[in-house]
Amino acid sequence: MKLQKHILFILLIWSVVQVASAESQHKLMSYKRYIHEHKSLAIDQQHKYKIPASITLAQGLLESGAGQSDLARRSNNHFGIKCHDWKGKRVYHDDDLRGECFRKYSSVKDSYEDHSKFLALRPRYASLFRLNIRDYKGWAKGLQKCGYATDRKYANKLIKVIEDYELYKYDSAKKGKNTQKKAVVQHTIYKSHGLLYVHAKPGDSLEDIAKSVGISTRKLSKYNEIPKDFPLQANDIIYLEKKKSKADKPHYDHVVQIGESMHSISQQYGIQVKSLYKLNKKDKDYIPEEGDVLKLR
Repeated sequence: MKLQKHILFILLIWSVVQVASAESQHKLMSYKRYIHEHKSLAIDQQHKYKIPASITLAQGLLESGAGQSDLARRSNNHFGIKCHDWKGKRVYHDDDLRGECFRKYSSVKDSYEDHSKFLALRPRYASLFRLNIRDYKGWAKGLQKCGYATDRKYANKLIKVIEDYELYKYDSAKKGKNTQKKAVVQHTIYKSHGLLYVHAKPGDSLEDIAKSVGISTRKLSKYNEIPKDFPLQANDIIYLEKKKSKADKPHYDHVVQIGESMHSISQQYGIQVKSLYKLNKKDKDYIPEEGDVLKLR
């Protein structure tokens, strides 16, 4: 009897894992399909309205469930924009309240265009347009602070989607190849948490830092758990050696702030991202929310 129960338990666990794996794979494929189909729209909007393509795509993915939500399918509304002063067609949908009024569009392209105008023409979002076009973290935090969504995880969700699917690639306008060699900027090497690191300078790439410190771009990418073309912001910490499995004392825990990701927190304390997930018994879909307390060792 005990053996039968044990076998049934194993089968139950296996079935749960299989279902979770299938759901994760379905989400991955639907997100990739959405990005492939709509990235050109997001890039066009960036050129017209100076809104980062990564932000537009991430909002579209989240707000429309990768184009599969009822609101998106019924009305081509990919950004959850309510009627407000809208004079066009409308549809009613349960959101914070029952039967709320949402804008209805003739095409997804119209939804993207209206989303850009919605942000560009409202004074409450004016501060966002003073940010660097590649500062997707600043935009994500700003959208939450300006009240675009009531979800306290909104900024962190946007950042996670952008980084998981490398949407930041679409924020860099492709220009002709620069034939001039970029001067090698020297970086001061510091030590903290027992690890050597440098601070990124404005306009730095991982390749620039690699040339400066004499370490291959591949190694820096591996040490810092980021792709080689990851967009660096000024003062980002770049480690010159492998990060640790737990933080040094007295760093026992961390209170999550708006705009933080598991990766940014791991960089702050010099610990590996996989260790941060493991220490807190979180899976890869976990998104840290403002106020969450994470264990560091």
